[in-house]
Amino acid sequence: MPRSRAPHRIVVVAPSPVSMFNIAVPEMLFGKVDVDGRPGYEVVICAAEPGPVPTSGGLDLYVRHGLDAVREADTVLVAGTGEPFEPESRIVTAVREAADAGKRIASLCTGAFQLAEAGLLHGRRATTYWAHADELRRRYPHVQLCGDVLYVQDGPYVTSSGYAAGIDLCLHVIRTDYGAAVANDVARRALVAPVRPGGQTQFTQTPLPPERGTACADTRGWAMRNLDKPLTLTDLARHAGVSVRTLTRRFHAESGVSPLQWLLHQRIERAKELLETTALPMDQVAHASGLGTADSLRGHLVRRTGLTPSAYRAQFSRLGTGAARATSSVA
Repeated sequence: MPRSRAPHRIVVVAPSPVSMFNIAVPEMLFGKVDVDGRPGYEVVICAAEPGPVPTSGGLDLYVRHGLDAVREADTVLVAGTGEPFEPESRIVTAVREAADAGKRIASLCTGAFQLAEAGLLHGRRATTYWAHADELRRRYPHVQLCGDVLYVQDGPYVTSSGYAAGIDLCLHVIRTDYGAAVANDVARRALVAPVRPGGQTQFTQTPLPPERGTACADTRGWAMRNLDKPLTLTDLARHAGVSVRTLTRRFHAESGVSPLQWLLHQRIERAKELLETTALPMDQVAHASGLGTADSLRGHLVRRTGLTPSAYRAQFSRLGTGAARATSSVA
């Protein structure tokens, strides 16, 4: 997304009764984005009726702006509500008009019902909170529902599942707009996990063990410090002191993905940060991130972002233009 001096405007639509968590997360995360000393986003909250808006927690949230604010949005983000099966007609109309104007549209949790009612998700992949997935599937059978993922982007439409997955969606948007280094900095400042892959599962069937003090947590930290090495499943299992089979089972229970899927995600994220924050040639970026060769780096980055390494660096580099040009010609 091209950068401009004006902050990117995120308009959060608050249906009634709105989830307070869904309102707080965008304000917290987007408000922490700093780009070259300037705020990266402006967050505006609006509702169908300005004034007191009931929340699902029994409190009233005073919202100053009406749906006219949607017209000035760059991105429209529809929050979840305690009444997911009753889309508000005025919100549906405003969201549809925003989509027709070419704006990016996103939803948190049950906000996906508003997008589906507007017809935006027809034939597209989307998700919502797992407890309401069957109802969304029943009401909108033409939606390609991905019921067990954190978030999904299909074209200009981004949907997330419930609660903490809204954090993942917001970090995904920040990463899309300003790159992995900025998104990871926001995650560190907000004391939340870095950007997780959207295909990670919403929940597991067994209680999650503590993140710190477990063999897998220690092994994840060790692997992050050694991404430049050709780590294998056997290497990870040896460090954890368990068999490969046990490591794979525990790893999936803790992180929602297999050890090698997690490792590849971390390698790609490391490569993206190096492309954004250094002028290293492409073969050195590939080596430092453990992706091997510049050709391998190119293949993985194109599949993950749609951009070649050179194009990704040109769009997201945090360096001056002169330093950014001092790169390999491999594209």
